[in-house]
Amino acid sequence: MRVFSGIRPTGELHIGNYLGAMKQWVELQKIHDCVFCIVDLHAITTPYQPEDLQKNILDLAIAYLAAGLNPEKCILFIQSQVKEHAELAWLLGTFTPLGELKRMTQFKEKSKKHPEYVNAGLLNYPLLMAADILLYKTELVPVGKDQEQHVEFVREIARKFNKMFGEVFKEPKVLLPKIGQKIMSLQNPKKKMSKTDDPAGCIGIFDEPEEIRKKIMSAVTDLGRIIKYDPLKKPGISNLLTIYSLFSGKKIESLEKNFKGRGYEELKKSLIKTLIETLEPLRKKRKELLSREVYVKEILTQGKNRAQVIAQSTMAEVKKKMGLI
Repeated sequence: MRVFSGIRPTGELHIGNYLGAMKQWVELQKIHDCVFCIVDLHAITTPYQPEDLQKNILDLAIAYLAAGLNPEKCILFIQSQVKEHAELAWLLGTFTPLGELKRMTQFKEKSKKHPEYVNAGLLNYPLLMAADILLYKTELVPVGKDQEQHVEFVREIARKFNKMFGEVFKEPKVLLPKIGQKIMSLQNPKKKMSKTDDPAGCIGIFDEPEEIRKKIMSAVTDLGRIIKYDPLKKPGISNLLTIYSLFSGKKIESLEKNFKGRGYEELKKSLIKTLIETLEPLRKKRKELLSREVYVKEILTQGKNRAQVIAQSTMAEVKKKMGLI
């Protein structure tokens, strides 16, 4: 099956990005036809510094490779280098009702967060996301829970296009992680982990061991000493158990049993050890790739060329159906 997904190059990645996206991608590339993108056109819909953007794009490409994406098993490229993304987004916008775009949760949230930067690009963000997905005739979209509404919107767009102009697009399905759809902040476990909103509550996938130790030991826990998964009554411990389970491969029930009668400190120390050991290969790989910029750029160029072949073929079909020459 064809899989498409992407991450915005807006700075350092944290374990929420890794668990919610890249860890899944590494497994998916082994069994599916995967297209993974650095969605830089999406990144410029919120405030950014042009001088930081190129560095962030390259850093994200390195993070993808360090996490285990294999350019021989997937297509890896930069969104803005394949012009068909923007072209298809425009065409989709010509038959999408304005009201549909205004009701999207992300538009409301980002407008509230950056009231000084409410732009047409932010309103049209779902159209570009739809173009990203439909351009490759995607069947599966691995995303976090917060993007589910956008993928449903993409399905509606695909249905509408096929009905108006004739069959071109497939209706993609969402692929959510079984657990850990949202990794919460270590300092405020009722809020999603975010580097921008709460650096102290966020573990970067390339954080040094000492940083990981410090952040986990100061993570907010709950009243009492019982280690039990209960997101409503014990959000702090539940978040730590989720992270532990996803990094260790052990079921939450097994961890609850293992730490029965032991305190929060023991759980934290054991989690620290697991995180440091699991993330160490990623840190090493990133360090190596930072000195091989030419190699990373070559991978992105090859990925762009492969993506363009598919994108151009889809656009030829779309234009023909829509009556364009």
